[in-house]
Amino acid sequence: MKTRILSIIYLSAGVAFIIAHYCQQPLTAFITKALILPPLMVIFVLNLKLCSERLHMIMFAGLFFSWAGDVLLEIPGGGEVMFMAGLGGFLISLVLFTVAFFSTPGRNEIFHKRFWLILPGLLYGLIMGIYLSDYLGEMLIPVIIYETVMIIMLTGAISRIGRVDRKSFYLVLAGAILFVISDSILAVNKFAHPVALSTVLIMGTYLLAEWLITTGYIRQYRQDWE
Repeated sequence: MKTRILSIIYLSAGVAFIIAHYCQQPLTAFITKALILPPLMVIFVLNLKLCSERLHMIMFAGLFFSWAGDVLLEIPGGGEVMFMAGLGGFLISLVLFTVAFFSTPGRNEIFHKRFWLILPGLLYGLIMGIYLSDYLGEMLIPVIIYETVMIIMLTGAISRIGRVDRKSFYLVLAGAILFVISDSILAVNKFAHPVALSTVLIMGTYLLAEWLITTGYIRQYRQDWE
């Protein structure tokens, strides 16, 4: 029940941010953006004992740096400095998620018997990198580094196959894919050309991504959890 209520609060904060953004209320948008991830972090803490497992701490730190990225990106009047700071927060978050995914207990066969599973993600990353390169200018290296880490995070999510139960695997994988989609839309909208309803698309996929990754990870350790 607590998880359901907190999930509703999480979604409501995301919707409130989208409305505030389109109504051009920067202070309200900043406040609501800062309120999005805390309910998800509380869900994590309520369902897993942080100090009982090193990977729990890593995943929670990933959520924290995602929250930091959210806040930094939305600081009113922050400009490019805060954009880079926010990008840094999300980069750290992706690295932490990646470490947690690859550290999943069990035999990792993704680079041996199931290498073909990661080829679509690698191809997508290459195509996006080539497409955006003409628009990035001095942001080329930071964005390419971020995109590379993002694709490695997706590969980490795929590497959990066979090491966790099917529901946990697919929840986290879906979340990782949506994370890639969200950041791709953001990159295209910011650097290449405007995307219609960009905020709805970016935040909608991002909200689902964080929720799926978090709940999928919880499911890995609590298979009776719904």
